[in-house]
Amino acid sequence: MELNWMAWTWQTGVFFAGIASLLLVLTLLAIFRPETERVGVLGIATTRGDRLFISLLGSAFIHLAWLGIVGQPLWWASGLALLYAAAVFRFV
Repeated sequence: MELNWMAWTWQTGVFFAGIASLLLVLTLLAIFRPETERVGVLGIATTRGDRLFISLLGSAFIHLAWLGIVGQPLWWASGLALLYAAAVFRFV
């Protein structure tokens, strides 16, 4: 199968492997440690999967804003995204 048109790089592969790993971990947690929905600062009931989605979406916006305002490199944006994800999982 020819995938040259997709411009895959090792960074892209690591990104998608990370997302797949997160989904696997969440699946295993759902099987072995089921959770009930909880209501956080947003006032809506969320599960781990909801909080992961909110974290990924916010992280994308953080990186896009960083690129638009600061530019390269993205290490600081990644650090901010990790802090944001930790806050989402803690308080949302």
